[in-house]
Amino acid sequence: MISIKEAIQLVKIHTQPLLKEVTKPVEKAGSYFLNDDVSSPINMPPFRQSAMDGYALNLHDELAYNLIGEVKAGDNHELVLKKGEAVRIFTGAPVPDSANAVMMQEKVKVNGNIIVIEHQLNQEHNIRPLGEQVKQGNLALKKGTKLTPAAIGYLSSLGITEVSVYKKPNIALVTTGNELIEGGQELTYGKIYESNSKMLLSALYSLKFYDVTIHKVEDDYRQTLSKLNEVIDTNDLVIITGGISVGDYDFVGKALKELEVEELFYKVKQKPGKPLFFGNKQHTSIFALPGNPAAALTCFYVYVFIALQSMMNQEVLELPRVMAKSVSNFNKNGDRPQFLKAIYNDDNVEILEGQNSSMQQTFAISNALVFAPEDVNEIIINDIVETILLPV
Repeated sequence: MISIKEAIQLVKIHTQPLLKEVTKPVEKAGSYFLNDDVSSPINMPPFRQSAMDGYALNLHDELAYNLIGEVKAGDNHELVLKKGEAVRIFTGAPVPDSANAVMMQEKVKVNGNIIVIEHQLNQEHNIRPLGEQVKQGNLALKKGTKLTPAAIGYLSSLGITEVSVYKKPNIALVTTGNELIEGGQELTYGKIYESNSKMLLSALYSLKFYDVTIHKVEDDYRQTLSKLNEVIDTNDLVIITGGISVGDYDFVGKALKELEVEELFYKVKQKPGKPLFFGNKQHTSIFALPGNPAAALTCFYVYVFIALQSMMNQEVLELPRVMAKSVSNFNKNGDRPQFLKAIYNDDNVEILEGQNSSMQQTFAISNALVFAPEDVNEIIINDIVETILLPV
């Protein structure tokens, strides 16, 4: 049995970036990371552009101007202004080359074809210059940038239709257990509704990992062996729940050994989630999580999250940790470090009741995990505690 620190370090060391390139249509590349620098194919804006609704002017020494026309967004004709002439113009419209300032409409009085501005303007006032955001051929976004909705909009505004991104891992979720049945079926004696696959699938989806398949096996060795062999051979990451303990019908560990999966660790000194396995086979990472739901989800956030970020070649691998003031008391039993379900709000954190590894109700309202180290047996109100912030 190893420490939490050792386990986290082993996951970091032995989970490598996929570094596989795929090309995605820009509208489907959200949450991916750029595999290459992207240079702008155009100037943005591609012409001198009005920053507001108003009047484009060819400046002179007077406040009065002759109004000779109008330019709206999308117009592709260019009016030529002499000194002392103006055109009505709208936000985003191309500013004629002969105009050298734009006065906002609120500061203009109009009398037929004569306009009077409130005060003199500086050259290029309220005009967005050609290439203000980015010039043609210059770097638009650098390699490794996460493509947020704003980044997708920006690339689209440059006329870019597809991008090279890092491939995301394809992931298999495997649940084990004869006692598990699907929701909607009659809950007969001895059975429980399966929830781990849906819980972990939701966690993966919330992190924008969508290439996920779900597999279910009964507590049968040959079936377990066959299914694990299949998913390890065809996925970048395999997450198993249940069957990793030492009971007579826990076959996962035995199957992984027969499949020659390299065991990097098995069992971590922590609560919940002690019977946690991590290993590799060729280029596939394998986690076997405890079957208890709260333990499985805790291990996902503390360890699997790191593996996912590493596969995506990210610099920051762990969930954020902050120091927060406890607003509740807690007595820890035993000498294992513990991850406690909690609610974090504005630098305060409430440790919740119901910390058993099977308790999903408490986890359902949590947004954080308080870490209680090995040498801490009691947390009291106003203690400062290390708090892991969970994804929302």
